[in-house]
Amino acid sequence: MGFPALNEQMDVIRRGLAEIISEQELERKLARSLKTGQPLTVKQGFDPTAPDIHLGHTVSIQKLRDFQQLGHRVVFLIGDFTAMIGDPTGRNETRKRMTREQVLANAETYKDQVFKILDPQATVVDFNSRWLGELGVEGVLELCGMHTVARMLERDDFAKRYADGRPISILEFLYPLFQGYDSVALRADVEFGGTDQKFNLLVGRELQRHWKQEPQVVMTVPLLVGTDGTMKMSKSYGNYVGIDESAVDMYGKILSIPDELILTYFELVSRVGLERLALIRQELEGGAANPRDLKHELALEVTSLYHGHTGAADARAHFERVFVKKDRPQDVPEHRVNSGGEPVWLPGLLRDIGLVTSTSEANRMIKQKAVSVDDVKVESTDFKLQPEGSVFIRVGKRRFARVIFTDD
Repeated sequence: MGFPALNEQMDVIRRGLAEIISEQELERKLARSLKTGQPLTVKQGFDPTAPDIHLGHTVSIQKLRDFQQLGHRVVFLIGDFTAMIGDPTGRNETRKRMTREQVLANAETYKDQVFKILDPQATVVDFNSRWLGELGVEGVLELCGMHTVARMLERDDFAKRYADGRPISILEFLYPLFQGYDSVALRADVEFGGTDQKFNLLVGRELQRHWKQEPQVVMTVPLLVGTDGTMKMSKSYGNYVGIDESAVDMYGKILSIPDELILTYFELVSRVGLERLALIRQELEGGAANPRDLKHELALEVTSLYHGHTGAADARAHFERVFVKKDRPQDVPEHRVNSGGEPVWLPGLLRDIGLVTSTSEANRMIKQKAVSVDDVKVESTDFKLQPEGSVFIRVGKRRFARVIFTDD
């Protein structure tokens, strides 16, 4: 296939990036590609340390998709070898090592999820154990000879841990060297990563020079702020939107983001065109748009990427029915409870039927006025249900259940 003109490619590539090292090098590579008809090799590595991909991961995956649509070769690299070490980036302690079985199980889920974004016919999926597992002691020694301890301690996370007297394992020093060697093995032209990965990405450039290769262009993307509006999106912070979540949950979570994140989410995790993006920016800056309406547009756009237009439309209809018109959802889990005729303490019941994970969470939700029984908010954590008939229970905005009391 032919490639778009250089300026057209650069307009698409620049969207949503934090930094390009360097833009001049990238333009030279693209110009050569246009002249020779040879696509660039664009890579990003993902360590499968958890089974799920969330919207924070998709910021760079969307950029890989951009390169695919421009006609270039994308390598989705699964770090099955490096995952057993654990990326020390942003860590204040050594990660617990994972087994190969855990890594491979997670890797299978990554392959399934990533093709919701990337074109499977135009994606090379590779595993870095293919070359790192064959390095041998001599190869590892050669890598170790290319960096000093002082250079490693230039990393903020290592420097802070060293200053605080917290341990840093030798394995963690090896991690950026192994990641850098991935670029050598793949002869990468471009590598993507979050802004927190800059040190590791630059190591790849150094190692390529050592092996007489043209250094890769490094492209960093911003770290997506989670739905809480404060911390980066992460499962550990509970502020994430998983791309495997139901359409209803995805739609509802996106609606919950703070207004100041609307433009960022449109730019980083949606596929709206550059013209529409510029108009949204103009509307927000000029106060011409209702943030609520833009959030619905955003939720519809993003949910459509992972559940199709029908799934997204159904999710919006569910939201309108349940939260705007205050109707109850149609499909509510039912739980039959026999209390022996005794009143039932609500926090314990919420835990037992799975609407919360613990009674402490139930108490917290009640204090936040987020629990209702038959559409009446519960005011006290001592609230007890009388064991007769059935009740409709709502926790927060998206958790529902019907409890039916029985005598058997």
